[in-house]
Amino acid sequence: MTTPHAPLPPIVIATRESQLALWQAEHVQALLRARGHDVALLGMTTKGDQILDRSLSKVGGKGLFVKELEVALEEGRAGIAVHSLKDVPMELPEGFALACVMEREDPRDAFVSPRHASLDALPQGAVVGTSSLRRQVLLRALRPDLRIEPLRGNVNTRLRKLDEGQYDAIVLAAAGLKRLGLADRIRAVFEPSQMLPAAGQGALGIEIRSSRADLAAALAPLAHQATWLTVTAERAVSRAMGGSCSMPLAAHGTWQGDTLHLQAAWGDLDDPQAPPAPLVRAEDSARVTTLAEADALGLAVAARLQAGGARKA
Repeated sequence: MTTPHAPLPPIVIATRESQLALWQAEHVQALLRARGHDVALLGMTTKGDQILDRSLSKVGGKGLFVKELEVALEEGRAGIAVHSLKDVPMELPEGFALACVMEREDPRDAFVSPRHASLDALPQGAVVGTSSLRRQVLLRALRPDLRIEPLRGNVNTRLRKLDEGQYDAIVLAAAGLKRLGLADRIRAVFEPSQMLPAAGQGALGIEIRSSRADLAAALAPLAHQATWLTVTAERAVSRAMGGSCSMPLAAHGTWQGDTLHLQAAWGDLDDPQAPPAPLVRAEDSARVTTLAEADALGLAVAARLQAGGARKA
């Protein structure tokens, strides 16, 4: 005779209320429900969603997107928070842990334009929208003749501004467009050799209070180890460089068997009017099977960047 399992306690997911954030939370909700959990959503508006007239690097960084969610975890109003990993600060506050990294969607950047098929097809002096410092330095390296203008807001807001003619093109994460069913808006994708992605781009991370072993166990089946190792190495580069969204830094890993190849690029945006300085690039490879080995690879690549002239934040 089998003993019946005790009912699993409900899990509440803290989430931003943008369309993309809700898609991500509902995706995790469906996966957990399929495993027998009772799961509800707690929608919240963060400071990062409210402040749209200034770049993130000027108002406190990407941590503005996660702080209110962490408060909900701390107060017990929610058990887990689902984040785009590229929005998660490199150092989590004491008492919090990244309990799960899920399989990555397309990590590349997407070129979006109603009139032009690619970056190369843009006329001289065309206006391209992005508020990412990483994208700014990489775009300037590819096309120094373009005008790079700030662009904030959720995905649909950015697309609306493009369609209204405020920009000739914009650059967005391919993953977000695909998750929202907007892949048909992508005119071209930038291969990493052209535009190296941000650390963690395309991956979802799930944050919990570090004391919640029950939630860590519930989330374990959703984790994707290869992605977790890759983004750990990428985020280690950024952390070692003092990484935040105020730093024009890219880091991207790819696998060959159990060997992880990690590339990084750093640019200088001190004087936007000056001709773009050459990018500092670094790369290394190592056999990686643990998070500690992934971290060590990231630190080695960061050291190479600094040796090449990249400056810590």
